[in-house]
Amino acid sequence: MNNSLIKKNQFINEQVLSYELGSREREELEKELAKMKNSFIDIPVIIGGKEIRTGNKGMCLLPHNKNKIIGEYHKAGKTEALKAVEASLKAKEEWENMPWQSRIAIFLRAAELAAGPWRAKLNASTMLTQSKTYKQAEIDSACELVDFFRYNVEYLKEIYMEQPISAKGIWNKTEYRPLEGFVFAVSPFNFTSIAANLPSAPAIAGNTVVWKPASSTVYSSYVVYQLLQEAGMPDGVINFLPGNSDDIGSLILNRPELCGIHFTGSTKVFQDMWKTVGNNISSYKTFPRLVGETGGKNYIVIHKSANLKSAVRGLIEGAFEYQGQKCSAASRAYVARSVWPEIKELLLNKASSLKVGDIEESDTFMGAVIDQKSFNTIKGYIDYIKNSEEAKIIFGGDCDDKKGYFIEPTIAVTTEPKFKTMEEEIFGPVLTIYVYEDEEFNELLSLVNNTSVYGLTGSVFAKDRFIIEQAEKVLVNSAGNFYINDRPTGAVVGQQPFGGSRLSGTNDKAGSKINILRWISPRVVKENLTN
Repeated sequence: MNNSLIKKNQFINEQVLSYELGSREREELEKELAKMKNSFIDIPVIIGGKEIRTGNKGMCLLPHNKNKIIGEYHKAGKTEALKAVEASLKAKEEWENMPWQSRIAIFLRAAELAAGPWRAKLNASTMLTQSKTYKQAEIDSACELVDFFRYNVEYLKEIYMEQPISAKGIWNKTEYRPLEGFVFAVSPFNFTSIAANLPSAPAIAGNTVVWKPASSTVYSSYVVYQLLQEAGMPDGVINFLPGNSDDIGSLILNRPELCGIHFTGSTKVFQDMWKTVGNNISSYKTFPRLVGETGGKNYIVIHKSANLKSAVRGLIEGAFEYQGQKCSAASRAYVARSVWPEIKELLLNKASSLKVGDIEESDTFMGAVIDQKSFNTIKGYIDYIKNSEEAKIIFGGDCDDKKGYFIEPTIAVTTEPKFKTMEEEIFGPVLTIYVYEDEEFNELLSLVNNTSVYGLTGSVFAKDRFIIEQAEKVLVNSAGNFYINDRPTGAVVGQQPFGGSRLSGTNDKAGSKINILRWISPRVVKENLTN
């Protein structure tokens, strides 16, 4: 019996803990890190609640200590992919008919567990397998993950509260149905919170999901899955399907019951998925909802009126936090010539203080990049700069993969505003700077707007309000998240809903009601009370 009305509660972001020496959270984290490093786990495919071990295995290693393996995972193949789809469809009726209060209670409980007894486990797995510092893990696998669960619940309730008006003698109502079919969630390596959100956002709205986690971070994704199981998620609602995309992706996308894709990853992969859906459009039972956040070539513009210390902080944090592997990371910057000498001095001084190394050491700023492929790609761009006459590295540039996949924070200056590393996504700790003439600021804004095919994040540093207003107007389509006097990273759930357009994705804003609406198919019911 569901005799209750919905009340939306005020959403409050999860508090970031400090991890000071001797604090309870630090002791718990250090204990969990030691436990994970000295253990070895076997991660199965999980379909309909059943664990499946295929024997085709991948390794869970530490990017900063690549010879240290802390687990292995079983890869799904075509057989498992088909079973996962069938399990999702089998679980759908019971899940979507569960009272919404019971459904959201699972994710509210998951949030409480993640904020409390599971916090250290989530953070430790993220630190080890994604090579994140405790600071970067805390804002991701603890706070943002908790925020996604709680926020999505509150805004699902807000959606349910939206009802049409009714004329005299008529009663109109809207029912917010889940989509018809199953959702395919494909998550990236760089954020545990995103890995949690991609399958859970559709599930909160009543959908069932096939979830393929990134191969390099199956370990932390498995911890998230175990968290949801502990919170009471029924079997088959989310099916855990690690494996190679080539082995399972096309088979899942070709199923006529596909009703949605929730994706974060590369632009090319999303385009390929979109092509497959387009080619199959006449065979689907519904038009699949495609929701994706992809690449970025994010910028920082520094005007001569900027607070220079704040601008330098934005450059350092925006470009080099988490080794430049955030979707929002700054990788191109434009600095007014009149302030460049001071900016350069401050920037080099700050960069020289950044420690690269073991993420368990509390003063480490950067760990390793995620894997050998990423290391080789980033090194290739750095080598290109070194061999070019149009750019010069003024800091960093060293790459060392003997122990782990370490790349120094690298800063280059170019005389060519459309130099390769000003246009192409690198996804690593490489920042390229173009110094522009003060009097050419108008032309500079047009250049910034037209240089990249992406439109994810960007920021402008200036005190002059006319300049800020001008930049907002000219750069209106250049970034889905635009920052004024702040770095272009660090979006917070509920405060800066995240997403971009152009070739950066569908801009359905993770951390907003917009995203939740994508997993809902409303039905309007009209009843004539006079007949």
